[in-house]
Amino acid sequence: MGKTMKAMILRKHGSLDDLEVIEDHPRPVVTEGHVVIRVRASSFNYHDVFTVRGMPGITVPLPVVIGLDMAGEIVELGAGVNDWREGDRVLVNPLNKKKGLMGEMMDGGMAQYCLVSAEQLIRMPDKVSFEEAASLPVAYGTAHRMLITHNTVKKGERVLILGASGGVGTGCVLLAKMLGAEVIACAGGAEKMQRLSEMGADHVINYKEVDFSKWAIGKYGKPQRRSHEGGVDVVINFTGGDTWVPSLRCIKRGGKLLVCGATAGHDPKEDLRYIWSFELQVIGSNSFYDEDLSALMEMIEDGRIKPVVDKVLPLEQAPEGLRMIQDREVLGKVVIAP
Repeated sequence: MGKTMKAMILRKHGSLDDLEVIEDHPRPVVTEGHVVIRVRASSFNYHDVFTVRGMPGITVPLPVVIGLDMAGEIVELGAGVNDWREGDRVLVNPLNKKKGLMGEMMDGGMAQYCLVSAEQLIRMPDKVSFEEAASLPVAYGTAHRMLITHNTVKKGERVLILGASGGVGTGCVLLAKMLGAEVIACAGGAEKMQRLSEMGADHVINYKEVDFSKWAIGKYGKPQRRSHEGGVDVVINFTGGDTWVPSLRCIKRGGKLLVCGATAGHDPKEDLRYIWSFELQVIGSNSFYDEDLSALMEMIEDGRIKPVVDKVLPLEQAPEGLRMIQDREVLGKVVIAP
C-alpha cells in the first residue's frame, strides 16, 4: 500500500478557507493497542466549525485532520489488539479517554485512513450502512442520552425542540416521535419546516417569524395558572442565549428543560422565578457513551429510526459541506465519503 493518502487538513485557525484537501498526507502507521481503519463515511458537526475558528482554552495540535464522527473497516491491527479482525465494520466513539476528541486533539475522519484506539471501536450490525453509522455519535448519541438514557420524555408529552433542523435537533425529533411524544419543531425557513413535518413533527414553527414561547402558551394555555395542564411538558434547548427565558416561560408546572449545549451563548439572561414558581426541572446531559451508540444502531437495524442525511459528498467537496453546516443550509447531517 502507498504511504500517503487524501485528507482534509487544518493548518491554522481562521475561516473555512483555511481548510485544504491534499493528496499526499502521510498515511497513519499502526501502533500498539490501535487499529488503522479505512474511513468509509465521516459526518460533520457544528463542533467542526468551532475547531476551524479556534476555541478559547483549547489548544489544537496543528496541522490536524478534522472530523469527529466516522465509520469504516479495519485494515491493520496493532500489537495487543485481540478482539478485532481485519475487515470488521466499526463505528468510532470520537472520545479518546487519554487524549481527547478525534478531529481536534488527534487526526479525525476527513481522510481515507485513520488511526484509532481499539477502546473506541463499536461493532456495526450488518444492516446499518457506513453513512448511517457515521451520522450518529455527536448528534444522535447526544440526543439519545438526553431523551432515553436519562428517561426524560414520556408517551403523550408535548415536547418543543429548538434548533430542530440540525444534527442534534433532527435526532431529538426522531427519538421523541419514537417515544410517542407530540413534537413541536422550531426551525428557520419554509423548506426546513416542510421537511420536519415529513419527518413526523406534529407542529412546526418558523422561529424567525413566530415567538415560539407565545405560540406554545397560546396553544396549550397559560402556565401562570399554576396547573399541571398549561404549557408544554418538555423544552429541548441547546441554543441558550436569548431563547432561555422564553423557554422557561412556556413550560407547564413540573415540566422539564433539557440542555446539552449552548450554540447561541452559554451565559443567558435568567429568571429564577419560573423555576421555583412552576417547580421546573433543568436537566443537563453531556455527550454520549458506547451504549448510546450501540442502542441507536439497534434502532436503525430494526427500522425504528432512520438518521436524516441531507448530503453525501466526496472528500474534495468537504470544505463546501462544512460551509453548508456553518450557514445552516441543511437539514440533518452532511456525510463525507472518503
